Amino acid sequence: MSDDDLYRYFLAGDQSAGDQLMLRYADVLTVYLDAFLHNVQDAEDMMLECFTVILVNKPSIGEGNFRAYLFKVARNKAGRLWRLRFKQQEFSLDETLPMEGNSPEDIVWEGERSAILRKCLTRIAPQYREALWLVYFMDMSYEQAAKIMRCKKKRVEDLLRNGKKRLRLELEKEGITHADF
Repeated sequence: MSDDDLYRYFLAGDQSAGDQLMLRYADVLTVYLDAFLHNVQDAEDMMLECFTVILVNKPSIGEGNFRAYLFKVARNKAGRLWRLRFKQQEFSLDETLPMEGNSPEDIVWEGERSAILRKCLTRIAPQYREALWLVYFMDMSYEQAAKIMRCKKKRVEDLLRNGKKRLRLELEKEGITHADF
């Protein structure tokens, strides 16, 4: 069932549809918030606050935009908390890249690749990291990423193009070529 269908059912009074949306996005939203806050407990608390904003206020969300709206709420909340705690916003990925693999060799190789990728991502500008994360790891459209990052689609395209170039250079410094990934 799509996000739109679940949200529509929730708005019509089906509480289980809201629960399903929360189950669908709780983990990935927590990871996203943790990349801003660098504290899993704060990220979990804020994830619950984000769902509270949507499930209590029941805003009108355009067709196909539930996930983008949720992440925009999350980014705004993280930004407010960041402004209260810190004076410089930085999006980073500590242990947030998902690991997949079937055999022990796959698991080890995937872990090594993820560690190298995380290391290289920390070396590029935070804007590049966030754009790459939203579009490639969260599978969002350029438009959705632009809404979340509060910029134009063209800016996201530029961030992705330059971010991929910088990331490729960092990966090459680690001895990783395109064929290895």
